[in-house]
Amino acid sequence: MRNLAKNIRRVGLIANTEKASSRRLVREAAKLLQSSRRTILADTATGRLAGLRCATCPDAPALARRVDLLMVFGGDGTMLRVARDVAEHSPPILGINAGALGFLTAAQAHQLRTALKQLGSGQTRLETRPLIQATGRARGRDISELALNDFVITRGAAPRLIELDVHVDGEVLTRYRCDGLIVCSPTGSTAYSLSAGGAVVSPSADVLTLTPICPHTLSNRSVIVSLHSTLQVKVLSPKVETILTADGQKTITLGAGDIVTIRRSRHSVRLVHLAGSSFFDTLRRKLNWSGSHV
Repeated sequence: MRNLAKNIRRVGLIANTEKASSRRLVREAAKLLQSSRRTILADTATGRLAGLRCATCPDAPALARRVDLLMVFGGDGTMLRVARDVAEHSPPILGINAGALGFLTAAQAHQLRTALKQLGSGQTRLETRPLIQATGRARGRDISELALNDFVITRGAAPRLIELDVHVDGEVLTRYRCDGLIVCSPTGSTAYSLSAGGAVVSPSADVLTLTPICPHTLSNRSVIVSLHSTLQVKVLSPKVETILTADGQKTITLGAGDIVTIRRSRHSVRLVHLAGSSFFDTLRRKLNWSGSHV
């Protein structure tokens, strides 16, 4: 990773401006980066939040085009948003957790100095995570959305089941009667899919997971398919509001007969991790797993 450290000259700062702790973290990071003779930039909202005296860009995509590394201060929600926004340019992202769970961030707030020290000495490692894409028609309009974690097709406010017809690579899988269906990437296995009974998947596994939410047929369980498969989900329910969400953040209303195609995107996100960290270590800590070793 020494090549990454050598190539980092311009660092972009993006924060969740709704978290009070972000202000202090951004200011501290800016001071440390400038002392290491790196140029800092920020998106407009972050620059205003921390009172930075540096060049600013109007949004994350514009910032990503001008930097060698993005530092993101927030929780998983902020990381998900930034990952989608900068997909076209995909600079390495170093996440500093100012939120709660923080599966996607590399370091906790108190590890900021350690993270920057490792970055400068080339001790960090870089991991590529695939994005997934949903395309199709929604009530007569073309749609194309990206997600790092998952796409969820679910019912609206009415407490009624929806019907979804699902094909995998052109072959019928099943017709679900359920509250919804989660299609997640390996990264997203520890998000909504896990809460709905889906498996924990290593982020290095090339798979997609389909997890029904409260299916009417009790034998319906999570199904794991190749990351290179093409999934088609057709909405059959004519009277129940049906909604597509990307990473729980972008929402699109679907109508009866609409077909959503979900597949691996050509885009990916590059996440910076600290030395000695691992997915399984994070899993044990974040989910409070315990037990003795045999």
